[in-house]
Amino acid sequence: MRKKILFLAGMMACCSLAGAQEISKTWVADKGNGTYQNPVLHADYSDPDVCAAGDDFYMTASSFNCIPGIPVLHSNDLVNWSLVNYALPVQEPEEFFDKAQHGKGVWAPSIRFHNGEFYIYWGDPDYGIYMIKTKDPKGKWSTPVRVKAGKGMIDPTPLWDEDGKVYLVYAYAASRSGVNSIAVICELNAEGTEAISDPVMVFDGNDGKNHTVEGPKLYKRNGYYYIFAPAGGVATGWQLVLRSKNIYGPYESKIVMAQGKTNINGPHQGGWVDTNTGESWFIHFQDKGAYGRVIHLNPMTWVNDWPVIGVDKDKDGCGEPVTTYKKPNVGKTYPVTTPPESDEFNTRHLGLQWQWHANKKDTYGFTTDLGYIRLYAGSLSKEFVNFWEVPNLLMQKFPAEEFTATTKLTFTAKQDGEQTGIIVMGWDYSYLSIRKAGDQFILQQAVCKDAEQQNPEQIKELANLPVEHLKMPGVADNEWQTVYLQVKVRKGAVCTFAYSLDGKKYTTVGEPFTARQGKWIGAKVGVFCVTPNDGNRGWADIDWFRMTE
Repeated sequence: MRKKILFLAGMMACCSLAGAQEISKTWVADKGNGTYQNPVLHADYSDPDVCAAGDDFYMTASSFNCIPGIPVLHSNDLVNWSLVNYALPVQEPEEFFDKAQHGKGVWAPSIRFHNGEFYIYWGDPDYGIYMIKTKDPKGKWSTPVRVKAGKGMIDPTPLWDEDGKVYLVYAYAASRSGVNSIAVICELNAEGTEAISDPVMVFDGNDGKNHTVEGPKLYKRNGYYYIFAPAGGVATGWQLVLRSKNIYGPYESKIVMAQGKTNINGPHQGGWVDTNTGESWFIHFQDKGAYGRVIHLNPMTWVNDWPVIGVDKDKDGCGEPVTTYKKPNVGKTYPVTTPPESDEFNTRHLGLQWQWHANKKDTYGFTTDLGYIRLYAGSLSKEFVNFWEVPNLLMQKFPAEEFTATTKLTFTAKQDGEQTGIIVMGWDYSYLSIRKAGDQFILQQAVCKDAEQQNPEQIKELANLPVEHLKMPGVADNEWQTVYLQVKVRKGAVCTFAYSLDGKKYTTVGEPFTARQGKWIGAKVGVFCVTPNDGNRGWADIDWFRMTE
């Protein structure tokens, strides 16, 4: 009988998971007719870089303080992408990143395939330039090696030259170094693990024309060294390309993509990659505020050894980004694929869409074989003002311009002040939660503006919810309730909350909230469980978290 029950439970879990996969397509770039629409990923994979290995393409992006960090995405056609791994399970130094360090950590990683191994380099503006590598990008990556220590160095990219030398291009963040808008190159040892020369400046964007040069990517083609670098600022800039016959210059410069007459602002910062059929393509981001820096794919052609990105209608050598276009020719057609969004929590592993706001501690939460994840209430600090300090927020990126996130959870409380809920997090944030107050559960909405500035939350109590009691001799009683919490996100990142006690009839509550991006990241949505107390703590069992249109 027990085997039969386990079999049925397994079948239900499989069916539930299949259903989750079916609805996890709030944005699909592949139009199914040989064309695609931009963005190919309507999600915050900022500062993307891409490389090819045979018929496979791999992409990575900035992860800043979010852990696991350094996402690894895979595609066979540059349009349909799956999230397959994270290269950085723990961010170092651990003691520093055990706390929420907004906007710090991994800036603009580059990914390269060389001699059968994949390499990722990134700059941590506070600690230096790091490198990791692996033979299997879907498996375990090596322990980070600090290639060059120091402050302000960001956005590094390596190049293995034909003569065996290894070079590294990178930029500087003025917030740490006092200088910016320059690109420098140094030499690395043969293993790529250590800088062995001083940096040489090869381009200075403080020329009145190309301010905020950053994110350089280094390539070689037809005897030319190329540095692809965005300029002009994140939201309003353009794509600059430099070229020289000598690695240290002098470099010529040319703007090869700009917004032009399109509505795609600041099209820049990304990576060039060739298909196995000889086509050139460019992956880059567009800053969309609360939605983050979403990913675009643009065709790239070569004219007189200069790249032209996008469509160059007036033939001036500077392209404009495309909205729809024919898919890359990779010799085959591949199925529609999107990164995961919904999670039924039916396995022992969290879905890859989830990240914490700091290095994870085991006691933040545990997966189970019981069809849920249990989040234990994390203790707030004695100086708590708002959620900007909270590391144990379990969140994922906004997956589309419009979507609905719904979660079913059971809250078990031990002490007054404990709460759990669904949250939309950024510089401004709002959540819908249930909080234990005496022998009651209070449904409430919190709104916080400019959280980084230590502004307090504004809390509005909305309803009293029924409570179930379980007497626990010798310890605090368990008080619990199952509730469904929901947030609808519509154009302009306007969020509306609702709740239900039966999962069928939802009641809209609270005030609409306009989401706002966080520090270098887009707004995120997810769940939490916190307590102002020490000692015995309650928990939330998250049954599922589902994304729909």
